[in-house]
Amino acid sequence: TPHLVACGEVAFRGRPAQPDPHLKPMLRSRATVAVRYAETDMMGVAYHGSFLPWFEIGRTEALRDNGILLAGPHAIGYQFVVSELEIRYRKAALADDLVHVESSIVELRGASSRWQQRVLRDGDVLAELAGVLRQIDRVAERIARLLDNAHT
Repeated sequence: TPHLVACGEVAFRGRPAQPDPHLKPMLRSRATVAVRYAETDMMGVAYHGSFLPWFEIGRTEALRDNGILLAGPHAIGYQFVVSELEIRYRKAALADDLVHVESSIVELRGASSRWQQRVLRDGDVLAELAGVLRQIDRVAERIARLLDNAHT
């Protein structure tokens, strides 16, 4: 299970949250998100949990940019679920910032995809994510081969 460590990282299985720079992306995408006031504290700094929806927006747009709409697999009983997530927070995002979410699939295996993502503002890295998504068959309640019938 995840645990919060003093340096602001979320780590799994005791491994530090660091994307692997040696993996070559198979898919890349970039999405822009405006930091909403509701996502910040009284000082205008984005709450760390606000980054999770931004990363999800990045993954969703990356799939959409490559012809995969989540409604396709969902309509036939499949769903993508996050099974691993590691985040390193580097700098604060502020109210009204326009941040860019860069998303890459760096590995595809039978029923899973390994992602690397970054949130940037003016070229500065605010946060990095390394994670694994799996596709499940909701009806059979089991893992299903990745991206089967996902294209629209």
